[in-house]
Amino acid sequence: MENNLVESFLEFLQNDKKLSDNTLQSYNRDIKLYCNYLEENHMDMVKTDSDEIKEYLESLKTKGKAVSTVSRNLASLRSFYQYLHRTKVITDDPTVNIESPKIERKPPKILTSEQIELLLEQPKCVDLKGYRDKAMLELVYATGIRVTELISLNIDDINLEEGYIKCLGKSKERVIPIGSLAINALKEYMEKSRNILIKDENDHALFVNVNGQRLTRQGFWKIIKQYKTQANIDVDITPHTLRHSFAVHLLENGAELRAIQEMLGHSDISSTQVYAQIGQNRIKDVYMKTHPRA
Repeated sequence: MENNLVESFLEFLQNDKKLSDNTLQSYNRDIKLYCNYLEENHMDMVKTDSDEIKEYLESLKTKGKAVSTVSRNLASLRSFYQYLHRTKVITDDPTVNIESPKIERKPPKILTSEQIELLLEQPKCVDLKGYRDKAMLELVYATGIRVTELISLNIDDINLEEGYIKCLGKSKERVIPIGSLAINALKEYMEKSRNILIKDENDHALFVNVNGQRLTRQGFWKIIKQYKTQANIDVDITPHTLRHSFAVHLLENGAELRAIQEMLGHSDISSTQVYAQIGQNRIKDVYMKTHPRA
């Protein structure tokens, strides 16, 4: 029965909530982990109460799980039990009065303009991979798009003549302008690399691997790691680091917060305001280091 309830819940998330594959996989992992715990402790999912769920969350902490991981697991269980309550499988939701563990929000890591320049200089346009990698890195920094959005781009989503891309984010499609350097890198990739890498002329994927298949998230992470090492940059860099750097550098150069919110695809301005705080802190650091009377 429990397996049927989990499958029914995941189908609901996929068909009714229209969640992405990555989010669905995250829910699936969290719920399956919880089911394993229930089985090991001879507990019934439908009869579980709030104290037992709290004990489960404590067991995650005991195993060394990060607070953010425990919080995400609780969020998954909340959604699951809310679904069971709405579908009248249970009469009371046991997660209602369980408080989420407080997560200490660390400011996102960003690169300096110099580090960005150094990173973007690494791909050499001397082979097919070099053209592709150059175009990808330039595009991510030019637009601030998420890695999932990047690898999901199709050739019809870019307009190099007008200088913009269309990007389908978490909630809606948005149009993001791109600058001349990214445009030139994309043109060179399209003309000198993609047409050779692609195996099927009907394939619309913009970025493909050496086998002609759409590049994966893991593939792009490896690309960044390779060039970070090559550039001897002593800061951890992820695709999101480039997104954060894009936002802060725009703010430092006078862009309005609302415009950045639109480009990043944030539904809530509070998600964007963190970059304003980072920008202010960086200005303060510069002042303290350089002003003769600081």
